[in-house]
Amino acid sequence: MKLWVGLGNPGAQYAGNRHNIGFMAVDRIAEDHGFGPWRARFQGEVSEGRIGSERIVLLKPATYMNDSGRSVRPTADFYKIPIEDITVFHDELDIAPGKCRLKQGGGHAGHNGLRSISQHMGEAYARVRLGVGHPGDKAKVANYVLGDFSKADREGWLADLLHGISDGAPALARGEGDHFLNAVSLRVAPPRSSAGTHPERSPAEPKPEKPAKPKAPAPTEEDTRSPLDKLRDKFNG
Repeated sequence: MKLWVGLGNPGAQYAGNRHNIGFMAVDRIAEDHGFGPWRARFQGEVSEGRIGSERIVLLKPATYMNDSGRSVRPTADFYKIPIEDITVFHDELDIAPGKCRLKQGGGHAGHNGLRSISQHMGEAYARVRLGVGHPGDKAKVANYVLGDFSKADREGWLADLLHGISDGAPALARGEGDHFLNAVSLRVAPPRSSAGTHPERSPAEPKPEKPAKPKAPAPTEEDTRSPLDKLRDKFNG
């Protein structure tokens, strides 16, 4: 059994925030893979299901981001899930929007949700780091992560990223991190068509016709008359 934790803040007012992308990720997985209904447990919401042969518990802590560990710890204890089988989905400022990275263990890098989990559990859990970009000024970070994704983001790269995470969930459940990241990449940045196009002509524009080769002059019939016949014909003509 594995525990997948999506980080965010509870309540409708936070639902569209960049900080809630972890909630969005586990919601997408639950819907696409036929998980059971969300139930209030362990100071959060829990949904159970299977992906392939793996039994997965999804958790959305309701303790607010800064106290996420208070929900994660009792959930892991109840299901007897070791820290190595816990994966946390969270927003990442230092990764470009739409990009995804996978990491096992390490520090919290200033993320308060990870900080809380590490305080309660240790640091050996895995992290799916979901890029939301950086506002460019440290003083703007709090308002930025608590701001909503734009409509263009929601309908563009964010939708692709969440569907990619769902596509890759079976590989993640099997512990195949590279295949998981590849599935995400195929959604976010699908390969371009191999069909080449002329740089100065649109694909719909017909190719210019090649100029016709000039026809060779028709061969003239060879005159086989004798000089005497030619002279006679001249005077008789």
